[in-house]
This record gives sequence, C-alpha cells and structure tokens, in this order.
Amino acid sequence: MGEALAYLAAGVTAAWGVAHIMPTGRVVAGFGNLSKDNRLILTMDWVAEGFTLVLLGVLVAVVTMRGGSADPVTQAVYAVAAGALLVFAVWTAATAARGSVIFFKICPVVKSLAAALLIAAIAL
Repeated sequence: MGEALAYLAAGVTAAWGVAHIMPTGRVVAGFGNLSKDNRLILTMDWVAEGFTLVLLGVLVAVVTMRGGSADPVTQAVYAVAAGALLVFAVWTAATAARGSVIFFKICPVVKSLAAALLIAAIAL
C-alpha cells in the first residue's frame, strides 16, 4: 500500500509540475509590458518551480522502484519531499493563492495532498 501511495504522490507532483510549465508563455504575457530582464527572470522562476515539482515526483518514483516504500532511505526521501511540498504549499497559500487565479488557489491543495500521500506511505 505504501508503494501505491508513493507512486500516486509522485504522479500528482510530476503532473502538477508539467501543468505548471505548460502555460509559461501565457503567464509571462499576462504580466503585460515587462522589461527584458524582468520577463527572463519571471520565466526562469516559473519554469524552475515546475521543474522542481517534476524532479520531486521523479525522485520519489525512482527511490520507490529501487528500494521499496519500507526502505529507510526511501522513507527519508519521502519525508524530505513531503516537507518541500508543504513549504511550497504554505508559500503559495500566503502569496499567489490570495489572488483571483483559480490555478493558484488549487495549487496549495494539490501540493498538500501529495505531501499527505507521502506521509501516509511512510506510515504504512
């Protein structure tokens, strides 16, 4: 059961990362007339968060495949990934989720759900 929860968390996290990267051009354009430097920085940061989520999902899947969910190293990775997801969730809730864009309002929920799945995978 722990492995199934971990794979589910990995899939949700990686898929959310891809969903984050896909609209990058539209997101940056939505900020209107930006200087070249600001446009590049916004693009870099937006894509970096998406890649981070994909990396966390892939990392969880790989350690699960290699060691199984009961392995102490795998559980340490789950704990670190869950902690990172919760930090991202809190940061998003305190910033972008306070705006009107639905994607940002859903984001903390998705990240918290993935973290909860990882915590459950440790417990089982």
